Amino acid sequence: MVFNPEHDIALASNLANFTAPHAGRQLRADLGFLPALWADEGDKVLVDHVESAEKAFRRVAHRLRQLGCRNLPAVNERFTSAKLSVYSDRMTGVQPWGWNLALRAALKRAGVDSALMPSEEQITQIRQLSHRRTAARLLPSLQMEGTVGESFECTTPDEVEALLARYGQVVMKAPWSSSGRGLRFLSTERTPFQMQAGWFRNVVAQQGSVMVEPFYNKVRDFGMEFCVDDDGIHYLGLSLFHTVNGAYEGNILATESVKREIISHYIPVCLLDSIEQRIVESLDLGSYRGPFGVDMMIVTDISHQTSTISPQFLLHPCVEINLRCTMGHVALAISPTDDDILRVMRIDYNGTNYQLKIQRFR
Repeated sequence: MVFNPEHDIALASNLANFTAPHAGRQLRADLGFLPALWADEGDKVLVDHVESAEKAFRRVAHRLRQLGCRNLPAVNERFTSAKLSVYSDRMTGVQPWGWNLALRAALKRAGVDSALMPSEEQITQIRQLSHRRTAARLLPSLQMEGTVGESFECTTPDEVEALLARYGQVVMKAPWSSSGRGLRFLSTERTPFQMQAGWFRNVVAQQGSVMVEPFYNKVRDFGMEFCVDDDGIHYLGLSLFHTVNGAYEGNILATESVKREIISHYIPVCLLDSIEQRIVESLDLGSYRGPFGVDMMIVTDISHQTSTISPQFLLHPCVEINLRCTMGHVALAISPTDDDILRVMRIDYNGTNYQLKIQRFR
């Protein structure tokens, strides 16, 4: 098992010899223990520093036990360093945060049998499915009463300017990007296209196109977590998370019933069930096997909002699809199953290191 949080950036680069930026390397070093939170007996977690990973895991496990979480795996012989060749003869598979060419090349250098990993052709398919156009293609099949959402793939400035004129405010998104970095906001009144024309040209030159979406007045981020195997797509649970400028801030840890109750303050939960079913039935992920998440959001329905009536809400059912493990999967692994206490999981950076912190919700 491997925590490679630089996955999205590596996927965008599409290079086998890829060096992650410092923040990505630091995040991987500090939080490399994360897969141990859901590892099965006998699994090994590949980390940069075994002793540091054991210490961080013990700290988090102790905190989770204080908060009432049970059935956490033991730390004994859970972690291994980059000397993976010692265990390669006994390996039966590899479970990374996400598959990309750089990780495949690194694991191959470490002695992992190529037969235990996707081929380069399969990783190319994973990369293409991770393009934001996959979400755009799924969106029409998720539209029903109570939903909203459109997305367009653009390759010329004229296409973007036409969409900006139609909607007044739009968001440009790089096809592959990480933590909100590949976003640019346009407004006919404040931020015309020419202010971001250089960025647009660079992304089209590097990635082939730019996705453009109407700007929505977001009220709440959340998502649905899934996995796919040879038997098809399986729903795992809801992820209620918080972002700032597109960057991940934290997750709520709660039972499914509590999370559904929170969402019901905005939209009927039966709408969630319908969207879940349509994703399972409509999304084609080819040969991909593993975890994925579908990010969603609650937005205000401006067309029905007045000064005297409370705002009405709509569901955007597919903001993006993350063809990898997500922090929502992590949250599901450590969420309570039998109490109604709200907890919050977040990643803090103290200027030197990243830490996973879990607290009671206040």
